[in-house]
Amino acid sequence: MSGTREVDHRIVADGGVSIFCRDYPGPGQPGPGQSVPEQPDIGNGPGAAPVPVLCLPGLTRNSRDFEPLAQHLAQRRRVLTPDLRGRGRSGRDPEWRRYRLDVYVADMVALLDALAIPQVVVVGTSLGGLVGMFLAAAHRTRVAGLVMNDIGPELDPRGMQRIASGMGRVRTAATWEEAVADARAANGFALPGLDEAAWLRFARAVYREEAPGRIVRDVDPAVGRALADPSLPVPDFWAAFATLRGLPMLCLRGETSDVLSADTVHRMSEAAPGLQTVTIPDRGHAPTLDEPPSREALDRFLGAV
Repeated sequence: MSGTREVDHRIVADGGVSIFCRDYPGPGQPGPGQSVPEQPDIGNGPGAAPVPVLCLPGLTRNSRDFEPLAQHLAQRRRVLTPDLRGRGRSGRDPEWRRYRLDVYVADMVALLDALAIPQVVVVGTSLGGLVGMFLAAAHRTRVAGLVMNDIGPELDPRGMQRIASGMGRVRTAATWEEAVADARAANGFALPGLDEAAWLRFARAVYREEAPGRIVRDVDPAVGRALADPSLPVPDFWAAFATLRGLPMLCLRGETSDVLSADTVHRMSEAAPGLQTVTIPDRGHAPTLDEPPSREALDRFLGAV
């Protein structure tokens, strides 16, 4: 496992916003204090290094969601877990209109360029899956494969209404027990069966302790403002997805998801005949990717890319 060898990077992206990324070097790659070399030999030839994985989080989430998965995947390949602008350890954008898909895609291209990484497999949860989809559509040679975790080119209005209703509010807690209770109340229907330890880990990924007695959601509330603004451009999701025909893709869907419908997954399969699909039992929006069926599907997919 990667243990304590993780390396933290920061780049300055559009608008001067700092983008944070945690880098889990794979086997035989350097750890802290050592330079990370360029990777020109990515591919299927003899001695080729496995293509790194780029894990992209959901709308209000951050790279901490992927810590257990990254440690698992780093046994075989390099893993990058950035925070999108306005989330986690990345900077907040003073111009909230830049909280949109094309800017997130540009940030990821800038990150890959800064780290001299020519190609990745994207594992994207919710919004992260859409960022991966548009990254592949605009920069096909940079993406060797795409995993869309409970997201697709059409969003169920039920789930979007639920998500939008909770955006833009500064949710605070005085203790971690309160934060856990808030996280469970908001997500318990989608993640049945999590024990207390799992809920505490979930809450610590979603919240940060801003000051003693003040624990807040680790996301800029202005992200919700951008989501609700009808004047911001809305790209054609299905048109972008149509360009990915032939790209190795895996779609994971939570069995009870209110964001990605079974009908949309069927239409995705018709548009991209090679698409692999897996339903994760007893999960809504979105699977944590720590579930055994999620891990099995990811390991099988990545092993073939």
